[in-house]
Amino acid sequence: MMRATAEPLEGNLVRLSVEIDEPEFDRALGDVVRTLAQQVRVPGFRPGKVPRKVLEARMGGAGALRAEALRESLPDFYARAVVDTELDPIAQPEIDITGGEDGGAVSFDAVVQVRPLVAIPGYDGLQVTLPGLAVGEEDVQRQLDRLRENDAELEVVERPAIDGDLVTIDLHGNDASGAEVVGVDDYLYEVGTGSIVPELDAELHGAKAGAILAFDAPNPNTPEENVAFRVLVKEVKVKRLPEATDEWAAESSEFATVAELRADIEDRIGRVKLMQSQMALRQKTIEAVAGLVSDEDVPEVLVDAEVNERLHDLQHRLEAQKLGLAEYFQATGTSPDELLAAVRVDAQAAVKADLALRALVEAEELSLADDELNAEIARMAESMGTTPTELRRQLDTAGRTGAVRSELRKGKALEWLIDHVELFDEEGNPMSRDDLRVDASKDDEAEQSDEADQSEESE
Repeated sequence: MMRATAEPLEGNLVRLSVEIDEPEFDRALGDVVRTLAQQVRVPGFRPGKVPRKVLEARMGGAGALRAEALRESLPDFYARAVVDTELDPIAQPEIDITGGEDGGAVSFDAVVQVRPLVAIPGYDGLQVTLPGLAVGEEDVQRQLDRLRENDAELEVVERPAIDGDLVTIDLHGNDASGAEVVGVDDYLYEVGTGSIVPELDAELHGAKAGAILAFDAPNPNTPEENVAFRVLVKEVKVKRLPEATDEWAAESSEFATVAELRADIEDRIGRVKLMQSQMALRQKTIEAVAGLVSDEDVPEVLVDAEVNERLHDLQHRLEAQKLGLAEYFQATGTSPDELLAAVRVDAQAAVKADLALRALVEAEELSLADDELNAEIARMAESMGTTPTELRRQLDTAGRTGAVRSELRKGKALEWLIDHVELFDEEGNPMSRDDLRVDASKDDEAEQSDEADQSEESE
């Protein structure tokens, strides 16, 4: 039999005191003997048939064999003790054997750092700002104009070019050695986009057809070197959008009138805004509660672990694309130090959110029923191709059952918080949760309408 007790110490440390009765440890010792009997090769004995006395002699005596059994079994006993006491360790323990090294019952102390319970003052009065749901007339008009641009015609004008105009140009540029680094004729360029070099747009402002422009600008690839550009403006063109008439709507969309088209645009924009707000609600809520956690309350060991996990995930994704870190740094223009700093900022925020939600679990006494834990283990087991019983055994052995339980309770904490934060739009107006819920009746009506249309077509 094994017994374990936990004693809190300063600095988020806990002393776990474990006692193992002699028969319990003898079983662990027997397991070690059987394993060694399979592994050790002794002339005259088949694998698995080496007598214990021979093994003891090979190992250096009964004391050495017992020491090997202690080394092999203590991690398992420690993991069992963690499960029994429901501790949440965040670092490797310092184990000190306090009895049983020479024989009899075994006892040991394990001092381990556990996850702290942080303070989250004001969690029950958090406010979250979300993207507004109202669809403005200007939103609809912008989308309608984009559709009109698909049917726009280009008209040559005699006036000087302004932003938004399309100019046909011959563009050539030479570096300091005289070598041409860019050369293109009859290139259609939209003034004001800055997609080549900003200096080009500045020169094109006010230029008419026939103008010849010459200017120097930094080479985008090597900014310390200049490129001498020569530009011939051949034409200045303006987009002429078709009028938004019912005839245009019927030809360019599935709707017979502009009013129907505008109504559809408004509905689609509304759905996008709703989705954006729904997604923002979760993220903004997490950020808000994480902001209640003080930096001083965040253990560095947790941040380090989160950083390592994120870097490992990045490397795994790069390997899946057959890329290395060197290629990643070159493509993104970042250095290893910049990447590490950015990842650490994100890791710090993630750890704060984790600690805050765990604190909320305790503050609101959010419980987890056994059937909820069993259902999650069953779901995990199915995805891993094993049985719930086997996975539960593995989790218990590794001391990870508590982690699964904590994740489920954190999920409950987040749902509780989402239901209790005060919601506002960007203009400071209160928002209703009812407005963030999807109106299933509209989706049903839309599906019925589609089915009716298909039925009519088939007839």
